[in-house]
Amino acid sequence: MTSASNTHSIVLGVDARAPQTMAVAWAADEAHRRGLPLRLVHALPPLSQDPHVLGLVRHHKELREHGEQALGEAAALARHRRPDLPMTTAVTEDVPAPALCRESAQAELVVLGSRRLSRLEEVLSASSVTVPVSAQAHCPVVVVREPEHVTQQPPYVVVGVDASPSSAAAIDFAFDLAAPRQAALRTLLIWQSHLVGHIHVDEEATVQSLRRLLDEATAGRRATHPDITLTHEVIRGHPVEELAKASEHALAVVVGRRGRGGFTGMRLGSVPHGLLHRAHCPVITVPAVPVGGR
Repeated sequence: MTSASNTHSIVLGVDARAPQTMAVAWAADEAHRRGLPLRLVHALPPLSQDPHVLGLVRHHKELREHGEQALGEAAALARHRRPDLPMTTAVTEDVPAPALCRESAQAELVVLGSRRLSRLEEVLSASSVTVPVSAQAHCPVVVVREPEHVTQQPPYVVVGVDASPSSAAAIDFAFDLAAPRQAALRTLLIWQSHLVGHIHVDEEATVQSLRRLLDEATAGRRATHPDITLTHEVIRGHPVEELAKASEHALAVVVGRRGRGGFTGMRLGSVPHGLLHRAHCPVITVPAVPVGGR
């Protein structure tokens, strides 16, 4: 293995402080399906003070050794799972989130495990990666906090739909994810009645209108994926709660990356952010510009 370029690869962020088994397995399997190499990357924060201070140098050396060990273990696991899969490894000296976002510029996907940080820990930890990378990466980001539910028959992928550009990209991605897995696709549009205030809402007319939106959102994709069983569901409730329920037996839940900021400044919408804590399967966040359109 070498430190070759990540062009047209699946990038796996390797964390030396958390178990990597599920994320490694997901990334290796997906790279195999797509016929792409797997690039395993460990980001090592650089020395931030005088490098001549002996204690700091020793600590930095230990961190590098731990990172290289974690990379070796992850690569061995991936190799055992997919013996013929091309792989490269790299240790890069940078803050983890910016390093992985840079890696994402030419990658097909970035795959991450999860240390199950609380929302406060996400904000305070300089080594937090799932939220900032999901928010800022140039390609879709897969966070494997829970396993795929492969025993569900038939298997299915869930995609949350709204009228945003990133939702359209998420639908495209969900179709492409479901097809090689021979999985069904559940499209969910969730609406909240409190958003209209005290105005009387004709619920039946609203649901009919939203169903038409779902039909229009998926119409073109049906022609290119005629073998996928597609269902449309219009649900009244909270988007995070309903998508989390739908994820309980899913292979993955796919959502667009929308959001207008927030006090973290990470530009991740409330729905994908909530799903990173609540979903029961891998969560895939898709930016508005699809892969290949950068």
